[in-house]
Amino acid sequence: MDLFSKYGSQLLEAFWTTIQLTVLSAIGSLILGTILAAMRVSPIPVARAVGTAYVTVFRNTPLTLIIIFCLFGLSQTLQIHLAPQSSPTFLVDNNFRLAVLGLTVYTAAFVCESLRSGINTVHLGQSEAGRSLGLTFGQNLRFIVLPQAFRAVIAPLGSVLIALTKNSTIASVIGVAEASLLMKTMIENEAAIFVIGGIFALGFVILTLPTGLLFGWLSKRFEVAR
Repeated sequence: MDLFSKYGSQLLEAFWTTIQLTVLSAIGSLILGTILAAMRVSPIPVARAVGTAYVTVFRNTPLTLIIIFCLFGLSQTLQIHLAPQSSPTFLVDNNFRLAVLGLTVYTAAFVCESLRSGINTVHLGQSEAGRSLGLTFGQNLRFIVLPQAFRAVIAPLGSVLIALTKNSTIASVIGVAEASLLMKTMIENEAAIFVIGGIFALGFVILTLPTGLLFGWLSKRFEVAR
């Protein structure tokens, strides 16, 4: 109880930051991953090559390296800032947004592969029927293929979101005040490593378990009949 009375507000703030990182990165990676999936199944060879290269590079690059590059490569070397430098909270805001960027570009590769597997489950005859009606590739993808692909990969996308929630702890390497950074501080200050570890483990279970249950229910609810 002493830990909760001492760190209660900080715990709430830290997990709120984790939730914000997860939600914003999930939205960004879903948009980028969908674009990449469209590129990977595109009839244009250059688009397919770019999509394949992106997925290959980012799926096989450690997330820690990507996050660190966002800070030292983009922000400090190239002077690309994601927050106004005149702001009194520039450092905090900039690092948070850089972490969202890093998580987004990394997770988008996994979203892309999940969606591509869903696209491959759509019968080829449906795409051919769309083309026979005069639909362009983009229209075919938007109105026929992607709606079915999303329904087929709800469960895999849920797994990607759960992994993203846990991967958000990597943001601590650039000083983002999320849950794992507070856990490190508490362990350094308090002689209760097992209690602290249990608190944060429970916190992440509370975040991820409902997500898994929700996506499992959605997967059954919107399952594509074969």
